[in-house]
Amino acid sequence: MSYIDELGQKAVAAKRKIAAASTSKKNMVLQRIADRLRANVPQILAENEKDIASARDNGITEVMVDRLRLSEERIDGIADACLQLVGLEDPVGEILQGSVRPNGMQITKVRVPMGVIGIIYESRPNVTVDAAALCIKSGNAAILRGGKEAIHSNKILMQLMQQAVEECGFAKETVQLVEDTSREVSTEMMRANDYIDVLIPRGGAGLIQAIVKNATVPVIETGTGNCHIYVDSPADLEMAVAITDNGKTQRPSVCNALESCLVHKDVAASFLPMLKEKLDQHQVEIRGCERTAQILGDSVIPATEDDYATEFLDYIISIKVVDSVEEAIEHIRKYTTGHSECIVTEDYSHARKFQKEVDSACVYVNCSTRFTDGGEFGLGAEIGISTQKLHVRGPMGLKELTTMKYLINGDGQIR
Repeated sequence: MSYIDELGQKAVAAKRKIAAASTSKKNMVLQRIADRLRANVPQILAENEKDIASARDNGITEVMVDRLRLSEERIDGIADACLQLVGLEDPVGEILQGSVRPNGMQITKVRVPMGVIGIIYESRPNVTVDAAALCIKSGNAAILRGGKEAIHSNKILMQLMQQAVEECGFAKETVQLVEDTSREVSTEMMRANDYIDVLIPRGGAGLIQAIVKNATVPVIETGTGNCHIYVDSPADLEMAVAITDNGKTQRPSVCNALESCLVHKDVAASFLPMLKEKLDQHQVEIRGCERTAQILGDSVIPATEDDYATEFLDYIISIKVVDSVEEAIEHIRKYTTGHSECIVTEDYSHARKFQKEVDSACVYVNCSTRFTDGGEFGLGAEIGISTQKLHVRGPMGLKELTTMKYLINGDGQIR
């Protein structure tokens, strides 16, 4: 029996009890996980420090190290995310639709857990807890495969969660970590159709595309984020600077960070110097078109087609001056990954046009793309941002980790 077969069989056995668990029982597990995390901060940080040291030894950039780093504040935030799920409505058992057929047969459509959810992800150890907690609350078992760069952090977090799960009367295999981070085991997980009901990748474009192309298990594709902002004419330029700066520099290593700025020609001469002054505080590298360079000077690196298509995840931004909202929309259509886009405008018709014609999961008017997040949307923690259209799109919370079942009741009807 292979390693993944073993994990899969244990997950299938464990899913039955968590799927049938009451809301109060599932909430008890989440509360216990939060307590365990807060009671073991020094141990978690010690293991995380091993991952940080290894990452630096391997030449990983400081921006990517930040994705890996845990702190007492971040651990407290992870625990809070578990408690937020406690306060959210349990989607399992929700009646979505009901009808009585002419023959008297009663049909009810209800929400049920998916079963066993596999998640393959990179770097960020908070995903280990977020994903497990969401699966528990939605009545699913979880098999989690994090990246080798976070293996020490993920092991201690999983150990604490499994203790909490077991203390609450469930099999510890309700949540499991794939400790073998080899490519071969990852590929085996992608094809574990006998055990895993759905696979969710979280990470860079290379990881996601590798899973989409190689998996036989159904995949929900989550987003690389080549996110755009378009500064329109007319627009509140101070607001536009603040939104662009927040989107680019608050946390550049995440998928909802801004990567590209489009600006209308009528406000470019006023806006771009204001933006550069702000971005210079974070040493943001600007890659721009000819008109951008004419306004900002020699500090602008000429932008290539690849620059406009790149999710930098770093202190780099591409800029293009455009002639109209139509050109901005067309540019976004060409280069977007379908994640999050924003327009800053005081023209209501332009705002409506942008939201109607830009085909991304989240389309903003006058606010930062950094809000594309399950917690910010009131979903509690999130399992990822789906950039596809089946079966979900955008931030994926509890309801997005369920499916439907029809319950049919009769009194002897035959066809």
